[in-house]
Amino acid sequence: MERVTLRIPKQQIEEVERMVETGEFPNRSEAIRSAVREMLNEQTADKRQRESTSKRSWAKV
Repeated sequence: MERVTLRIPKQQIEEVERMVETGEFPNRSEAIRSAVREMLNEQTADKRQRESTSKRSWAKV
């Protein structure tokens, strides 16, 4: 796994900390990894949707 350093607004880190404290995630790193996975999955789904829409060659009425 690669190490990444980033700056996040204090309010957002506090929200992540609350998620860790309530047991939603085991630690901040896992919470952030989960958010990145979710973002990438959404991007992939959006791309597939656009591609499937653009592949229709039949007439639209």
